[in-house]
Amino acid sequence: MQFHHHGYVSTDPRVLPAEGVGLNRPEELPEEADVLIVGSGPAGIVAAAQLAQFPNVVTRVVERRDSRLVLGQADGIQARSVETFQAFGFAKQITDEAYQITETNFWTPDPEHPSQIVRSSVTDDDPAGISEFPHLIVNQARVIDYFAEYARRAPARGDIDYGYEFEDLEVGTGEYPVTVTLREVTGQRGAGINAAEADSATEGGTRTVRAKYVIGADGARSRVRSAIGGSLSGSTSLHAWGVMDVLAVTDFPDIRKKCIIHSEAGSILHIPREGNHLCRIYVDLGEVAAEDGKKVRSTPLEEIVARANAILSPYTLDVRDVPWHSVYEVGHRLTDRFDDAETAPDGKGRVFLMGDACHTHSAKAGQGMNVSMQDGWNLGWKLGYVLEGRSPESLLATYSEERRVTAKNLIDFDKEWSTLMAKKPEEFDSPSELEEFYVQTAEFPAGFMTEYTESMLTSDHEHQALAAGFPIGKRFKSVQTTRVADAVQVHLGHHHRADGRYRVYAFADRSGEQLARWAEWMLENEASPIRRFTPAGADIDSLFDVKAVMQQPHREVHIEELSKLFLPASGLLGMTDYEKIYAANPGEDIFDIREISRDGVVVVVRPDQYVAAILPLAAPEALGEFLGQTFLER
Repeated sequence: MQFHHHGYVSTDPRVLPAEGVGLNRPEELPEEADVLIVGSGPAGIVAAAQLAQFPNVVTRVVERRDSRLVLGQADGIQARSVETFQAFGFAKQITDEAYQITETNFWTPDPEHPSQIVRSSVTDDDPAGISEFPHLIVNQARVIDYFAEYARRAPARGDIDYGYEFEDLEVGTGEYPVTVTLREVTGQRGAGINAAEADSATEGGTRTVRAKYVIGADGARSRVRSAIGGSLSGSTSLHAWGVMDVLAVTDFPDIRKKCIIHSEAGSILHIPREGNHLCRIYVDLGEVAAEDGKKVRSTPLEEIVARANAILSPYTLDVRDVPWHSVYEVGHRLTDRFDDAETAPDGKGRVFLMGDACHTHSAKAGQGMNVSMQDGWNLGWKLGYVLEGRSPESLLATYSEERRVTAKNLIDFDKEWSTLMAKKPEEFDSPSELEEFYVQTAEFPAGFMTEYTESMLTSDHEHQALAAGFPIGKRFKSVQTTRVADAVQVHLGHHHRADGRYRVYAFADRSGEQLARWAEWMLENEASPIRRFTPAGADIDSLFDVKAVMQQPHREVHIEELSKLFLPASGLLGMTDYEKIYAANPGEDIFDIREISRDGVVVVVRPDQYVAAILPLAAPEALGEFLGQTFLER
């Protein structure tokens, strides 16, 4: 963490100095906004948190509830999400609070007593070492809390405007082309699967907000989606599950481990929760008749508990308290549009959908919240770039292009996973079929299979061989290095903060001579992205966080001999930034682990941590040409 570069700080250094719109942010919802976000769930709050780093962008989040979410829907936090939390500065805190999944236990019918279950196998949660980050379980409400706190501490001082329900919108022309009608509501506590609580809500007057852009992050029944003529299409499996968060006393020995249980009485996905006592139990309620008419959703809690006990036999579950429960049928649906470009007067997207508003699926793969957060991060920085004049408006079209493919892949995966979970024991081809699928596909649910294809943001693969371990279009996978200035061991990628900047990693050649020439070009040549795109008067690294990674051990690196590009002046006082120079670790050499050319290479990483380009160190002009597709001349 860096601070003091603006002067001595004796208070919480995570609270950044207010800038721009954050200096005098009005408490009342304004009549005009650059970005209006409808819904403060995982997708919406991440977009808001990222936009709060752009101090000249007016962002408002409207939420129909009276206050923060209390009972969260989702609870599974995949490793990619924890990596995201690291970028937003709270990975350590939420990991301390959460339950950590380290292994999964599989239970199947006892061959000698088929009516009872036995532990049949155990698998490590991440046997292939996909990520250095853990797989966590923590209430969605707490995840939202952390992102909301990040937004409030960011330069634009973002926050949530509670008590506003979206009614309709109209897209026209002008500086603020989207006119949104909101209704003031009170007494509304429920959201999503808790929506039944909304019956006690009362409605007030209407408010109109004119916006440049609108984000619909308002759930599977999205009114924003309906307002732009969008729909969700797909299928329902006609298989029902009861889900309950319980505080229970039991003799089941694996109550504090993730378990996948198949018995003659049905199936259970068992997830321990944070706090060491709470558990979430997904209970198989069986096939649902086509003419059921959603009656299964009225299944009483007592029946769900009884079914759980039957599945767990010979063990018993004495449920003492149930903070929340629900019944749902597995459905897989994808929207026909992620933005309104198709119907907009000028053919440009002004209204965007994310999260459950554009993709729904089962809860058992732990994907909904995780994918939704990546939706929010993907669009958040792009809106910030366009609204601050860094990039052309065409950048926004890449949101739909990139996230539609991700959502489709998610639904395809979840169909296969939920089908396996619903199988009866005798229907499996082998006793280990489910376990093998779980292990073989681990990288997908962990969040690391997203791969963006060539676009204005993603280069072709011409130079991929120069750094084969950093696949273009996939997220930057960190490796441990040594920060030269203070000899501290750090993961290189963990310094990638959600501050809206690109990262440019210059991996040095053996002698360092080519690195020196590259750095000189970056500082002096008129074609350099620093000279072309950095605003006048801004820090040299305000858009591009350029770091050098040396091949030799850190004690052999002499920072005084390196370019000032890697020792830039920072902040109002012009303090030297010493967090730009790193060295490979003997025995855990990043050059070997990520197959990086010893002749040097440049790895360009987007603000949301995806590798944008691999370029030769000996051809610095290639960097300017590539970034020129995204950035506008300043």
